[in-house]
Amino acid sequence: MAMPIYEVYAVRYAQRGGRRPEHFLHGDPHDLPMSMDYFVWLVRSGRRVIVVDTGFSEATAKRRGREFLRSARAGFELLGVQAGQISDVVITHMHNDHAGTMADFPQARFHVQDAEMAYVTGRHMGQQLLRRPYELHDVQTMVRLIFEGRVSFHAGDDEIAPGVSIHHIGGHTPGLQSVRVHTARGWMVLASDASHYYEHFENDRVFPVTVNIAAVLEGYAKLHRLADSPRHIVPGHDPLVMKRYPPAAPGLEGIAVRLDAEPVY
Repeated sequence: MAMPIYEVYAVRYAQRGGRRPEHFLHGDPHDLPMSMDYFVWLVRSGRRVIVVDTGFSEATAKRRGREFLRSARAGFELLGVQAGQISDVVITHMHNDHAGTMADFPQARFHVQDAEMAYVTGRHMGQQLLRRPYELHDVQTMVRLIFEGRVSFHAGDDEIAPGVSIHHIGGHTPGLQSVRVHTARGWMVLASDASHYYEHFENDRVFPVTVNIAAVLEGYAKLHRLADSPRHIVPGHDPLVMKRYPPAAPGLEGIAVRLDAEPVY
Protein backbone atom coordinates (compact mmCIF):
# COMPACT_ATOMS: atom_id res chain seq x y z
CA MET A 1 0.00 0.00 0.00
CA ALA A 2 1.33 3.45 -0.91
CA MET A 3 2.37 5.78 1.90
CA PRO A 4 -0.29 8.46 2.50
CA ILE A 5 0.58 12.00 1.50
CA TYR A 6 -0.42 14.69 3.98
CA GLU A 7 -1.18 18.37 3.82
CA VAL A 8 0.42 20.27 6.70
CA TYR A 9 -0.60 23.69 8.03
CA ALA A 10 0.70 26.11 10.65
CA VAL A 11 -1.85 28.35 12.36
CA ARG A 12 -0.61 31.44 14.18
CA TYR A 13 -2.71 31.90 17.30
CA ALA A 14 -0.70 34.42 19.35
CA GLN A 15 2.38 36.62 19.28
CA ARG A 16 4.62 38.75 21.46
CA GLY A 17 7.47 41.17 21.09
CA GLY A 18 11.00 40.58 22.29
CA ARG A 19 14.67 41.20 21.67
CA ARG A 20 17.47 38.96 20.41
CA PRO A 21 19.33 38.50 23.74
CA GLU A 22 16.18 36.96 25.27
CA HIS A 23 16.15 34.10 22.76
CA PHE A 24 19.69 32.75 22.94
CA LEU A 25 21.51 31.11 25.81
CA HIS A 26 24.25 33.53 27.02
CA GLY A 27 22.49 36.32 25.16
CA ASP A 28 23.36 37.85 21.80
CA PRO A 29 25.65 40.76 20.89
CA HIS A 30 22.96 42.32 18.72
CA ASP A 31 20.32 43.93 20.93
CA LEU A 32 17.69 44.13 18.20
CA PRO A 33 13.94 43.40 18.13
CA MET A 34 13.07 39.71 17.72
CA SER A 35 9.39 38.87 18.01
CA MET A 36 7.94 35.43 18.66
CA ASP A 37 4.97 33.77 16.98
CA TYR A 38 2.93 31.00 18.58
CA PHE A 39 1.73 28.18 16.34
CA VAL A 40 -0.41 25.08 16.36
CA TRP A 41 -0.29 22.66 13.44
CA LEU A 42 -2.75 20.57 11.46
CA VAL A 43 -1.89 17.42 9.48
CA ARG A 44 -4.52 16.11 7.04
CA SER A 45 -4.91 13.29 4.51
CA GLY A 46 -8.39 12.37 3.35
CA ARG A 47 -10.58 11.90 6.42
CA ARG A 48 -7.66 11.54 8.82
CA VAL A 49 -6.96 14.77 10.71
CA ILE A 50 -4.17 15.04 13.28
CA VAL A 51 -3.43 18.13 15.35
CA VAL A 52 -0.06 18.99 16.82
CA ASP A 53 -0.44 21.04 20.03
CA THR A 54 -3.40 23.04 21.26
CA GLY A 55 -2.00 26.44 22.25
CA PHE A 56 -2.96 28.47 25.30
CA SER A 57 -6.24 30.09 26.27
CA GLU A 58 -7.05 33.79 26.13
CA ALA A 59 -6.92 33.92 29.93
CA THR A 60 -3.42 32.45 29.99
CA ALA A 61 -2.30 34.88 27.27
CA LYS A 62 -3.54 37.83 29.32
CA ARG A 63 -1.88 36.56 32.50
CA ARG A 64 1.46 35.97 30.74
CA GLY A 65 1.47 39.13 28.63
CA ARG A 66 0.95 37.56 25.19
CA GLU A 67 -1.15 38.97 22.35
CA PHE A 68 -3.92 36.45 21.79
CA LEU A 69 -5.21 36.21 18.22
CA ARG A 70 -7.51 33.18 18.17
CA SER A 71 -7.97 29.81 19.86
CA ALA A 72 -6.45 26.72 18.29
CA ARG A 73 -9.94 25.38 17.69
CA ALA A 74 -11.01 28.58 15.92
CA GLY A 75 -7.85 28.48 13.81
CA PHE A 76 -8.56 24.95 12.65
CA GLU A 77 -12.13 25.91 11.82
CA LEU A 78 -10.73 28.51 9.42
CA LEU A 79 -9.15 25.57 7.60
CA GLY A 80 -12.52 23.85 7.39
CA VAL A 81 -11.87 21.39 10.22
CA GLN A 82 -14.25 21.02 13.15
CA ALA A 83 -13.06 19.75 16.53
CA GLY A 84 -15.10 16.57 16.18
CA GLN A 85 -13.19 15.59 13.04
CA ILE A 86 -9.84 15.49 14.84
CA SER A 87 -8.87 11.94 15.73
CA ASP A 88 -5.47 12.49 17.34
CA VAL A 89 -3.65 15.32 19.10
CA VAL A 90 0.09 15.19 19.61
CA ILE A 91 1.20 17.24 22.60
CA THR A 92 4.83 17.98 21.87
CA HIS A 93 5.36 19.00 25.49
CA MET A 94 3.30 20.35 28.35
CA HIS A 95 4.40 23.99 28.38
CA ASN A 96 1.49 26.43 28.61
CA ASP A 97 1.72 27.52 24.96
CA HIS A 98 1.45 23.95 23.65
CA ALA A 99 -1.08 22.20 25.90
CA GLY A 100 -3.56 24.84 26.99
CA THR A 101 -6.91 24.08 25.35
CA MET A 102 -7.06 20.29 25.25
CA ALA A 103 -10.66 20.26 26.48
CA ASP A 104 -11.70 21.87 23.17
CA PHE A 105 -11.11 18.53 21.39
CA PRO A 106 -13.57 16.11 22.98
CA GLN A 107 -13.24 13.27 20.43
CA ALA A 108 -9.46 13.14 20.16
CA ARG A 109 -6.86 10.78 21.57
CA PHE A 110 -3.83 12.57 22.98
CA HIS A 111 -0.21 11.49 22.54
CA VAL A 112 2.48 12.41 25.07
CA GLN A 113 5.87 11.12 26.13
CA ASP A 114 6.25 9.17 29.37
CA ALA A 115 9.16 11.43 30.33
CA GLU A 116 7.07 14.59 30.01
CA MET A 117 4.26 13.41 32.27
CA ALA A 118 6.72 12.03 34.82
CA TYR A 119 8.38 15.44 34.92
CA VAL A 120 5.24 17.60 35.26
CA THR A 121 3.80 15.39 38.00
CA GLY A 122 7.07 14.78 39.85
CA ARG A 123 9.43 16.39 42.31
CA HIS A 124 10.77 19.09 39.99
CA MET A 125 7.45 20.91 39.95
CA GLY A 126 8.22 21.83 43.55
CA GLN A 127 10.76 24.33 42.13
CA GLN A 128 9.22 27.62 41.05
CA LEU A 129 11.76 28.19 38.28
CA LEU A 130 11.08 24.79 36.70
CA ARG A 131 7.30 24.92 36.92
CA ARG A 132 7.02 28.48 35.61
CA PRO A 133 6.41 27.50 31.93
CA TYR A 134 3.62 25.10 32.95
CA GLU A 135 0.00 25.73 33.95
CA LEU A 136 -1.44 23.62 36.75
CA HIS A 137 -4.81 23.56 34.97
CA ASP A 138 -3.25 22.02 31.87
CA VAL A 139 -1.54 19.27 33.86
CA GLN A 140 -4.82 18.55 35.65
CA THR A 141 -6.62 18.38 32.30
CA MET A 142 -4.13 15.82 31.00
CA VAL A 143 -4.48 13.74 34.16
CA ARG A 144 -8.25 13.77 33.71
CA LEU A 145 -7.83 12.63 30.09
CA ILE A 146 -5.64 9.79 31.32
CA PHE A 147 -8.37 8.69 33.72
CA GLU A 148 -10.85 8.85 30.83
CA GLY A 149 -8.66 6.48 28.81
CA ARG A 150 -7.94 9.03 26.08
CA VAL A 151 -4.14 9.28 26.32
CA SER A 152 -1.50 7.20 24.56
CA PHE A 153 1.91 7.22 26.23
CA HIS A 154 5.10 6.89 24.22
CA ALA A 155 8.62 6.08 25.36
CA GLY A 156 10.72 7.39 22.50
CA ASP A 157 9.95 7.31 18.77
CA ASP A 158 6.67 5.87 17.56
CA GLU A 159 4.21 5.89 14.66
CA ILE A 160 0.92 7.73 15.13
CA ALA A 161 -0.46 6.80 11.70
CA PRO A 162 1.06 5.65 8.41
CA GLY A 163 3.25 8.55 7.33
CA VAL A 164 3.12 10.38 10.68
CA SER A 165 5.51 9.62 13.54
CA ILE A 166 6.64 11.24 16.79
CA HIS A 167 10.28 11.44 17.83
CA HIS A 168 11.59 12.08 21.32
CA ILE A 169 14.08 14.94 21.38
CA GLY A 170 14.17 16.24 24.96
CA GLY A 171 16.40 19.13 25.94
CA HIS A 172 13.92 22.00 26.12
CA THR A 173 11.85 19.71 28.36
CA PRO A 174 12.54 16.07 29.30
CA GLY A 175 9.71 14.74 27.14
CA LEU A 176 9.73 17.10 24.17
CA GLN A 177 8.81 15.35 20.92
CA SER A 178 8.86 16.47 17.28
CA VAL A 179 6.60 15.19 14.50
CA ARG A 180 7.71 13.75 11.15
CA VAL A 181 5.18 13.85 8.28
CA HIS A 182 5.20 12.40 4.77
CA THR A 183 4.20 15.10 2.27
CA ALA A 184 4.21 15.62 -1.47
CA ARG A 185 7.58 17.36 -1.18
CA GLY A 186 9.08 14.65 1.01
CA TRP A 187 9.58 13.97 4.70
CA MET A 188 9.23 17.13 6.77
CA VAL A 189 9.59 17.67 10.51
CA LEU A 190 7.52 19.89 12.77
CA ALA A 191 10.29 20.61 15.25
CA SER A 192 8.08 22.40 17.77
CA ASP A 193 10.40 23.67 20.52
CA ALA A 194 13.26 21.38 19.57
CA SER A 195 14.17 24.56 17.67
CA HIS A 196 12.29 27.76 18.44
CA TYR A 197 13.83 29.71 15.54
CA TYR A 198 15.60 28.76 12.32
CA GLU A 199 18.77 30.24 13.80
CA HIS A 200 18.79 27.70 16.59
CA PHE A 201 19.13 24.55 14.50
CA GLU A 202 21.02 26.27 11.69
CA ASN A 203 23.73 27.75 13.93
CA ASP A 204 23.70 25.44 16.98
CA ARG A 205 22.31 28.17 19.23
CA VAL A 206 20.20 27.27 22.26
CA PHE A 207 17.00 28.84 23.61
CA PRO A 208 17.48 29.89 27.27
CA VAL A 209 14.55 27.87 28.65
CA THR A 210 16.00 24.37 28.62
CA VAL A 211 16.65 21.54 31.06
CA ASN A 212 19.43 19.78 29.11
CA ILE A 213 21.71 21.73 26.75
CA ALA A 214 23.44 18.62 25.41
CA ALA A 215 20.11 17.06 24.46
CA VAL A 216 19.13 20.23 22.59
CA LEU A 217 22.28 20.10 20.48
CA GLU A 218 21.93 16.38 19.85
CA GLY A 219 18.32 17.05 18.93
CA TYR A 220 19.37 19.31 16.05
CA ALA A 221 21.29 16.41 14.53
CA LYS A 222 18.20 14.22 14.91
CA LEU A 223 16.02 16.79 13.17
CA HIS A 224 18.41 16.77 10.23
CA ARG A 225 18.36 12.96 10.08
CA LEU A 226 14.56 12.86 10.09
CA ALA A 227 13.96 15.57 7.48
CA ASP A 228 14.75 15.29 3.78
CA SER A 229 16.69 18.57 3.98
CA PRO A 230 17.04 21.62 6.25
CA ARG A 231 14.27 23.20 4.16
CA HIS A 232 11.99 20.44 5.48
CA ILE A 233 12.43 21.46 9.14
CA VAL A 234 9.85 23.87 10.57
CA PRO A 235 10.77 25.62 13.84
CA GLY A 236 8.25 26.19 16.59
CA HIS A 237 8.08 29.97 17.02
CA ASP A 238 9.84 31.78 14.18
CA PRO A 239 7.83 34.56 12.45
CA LEU A 240 9.77 33.69 9.27
CA VAL A 241 7.50 30.64 8.91
CA MET A 242 4.66 32.98 7.94
CA LYS A 243 6.89 34.61 5.30
CA ARG A 244 8.51 31.51 3.81
CA TYR A 245 5.32 29.54 3.15
CA PRO A 246 2.22 30.47 1.14
CA PRO A 247 -1.12 31.25 2.78
CA ALA A 248 -3.25 28.19 3.45
CA ALA A 249 -6.11 29.74 1.46
CA PRO A 250 -7.21 33.13 0.16
CA GLY A 251 -8.11 35.36 3.07
CA LEU A 252 -5.85 33.54 5.54
CA GLU A 253 -2.78 35.69 4.96
CA GLY A 254 -0.99 36.20 8.27
CA ILE A 255 -3.15 33.55 9.90
CA ALA A 256 -2.29 30.14 8.43
CA VAL A 257 0.29 28.85 5.95
CA ARG A 258 0.68 25.60 4.06
CA LEU A 259 3.87 23.83 5.05
CA ASP A 260 3.78 21.01 2.50
CA ALA A 261 4.36 23.63 -0.18
CA GLU A 262 7.91 24.53 -1.21
CA PRO A 263 9.25 27.32 1.04
CA VAL A 264 10.69 30.56 -0.33
CA TYR A 265 14.07 31.54 1.10
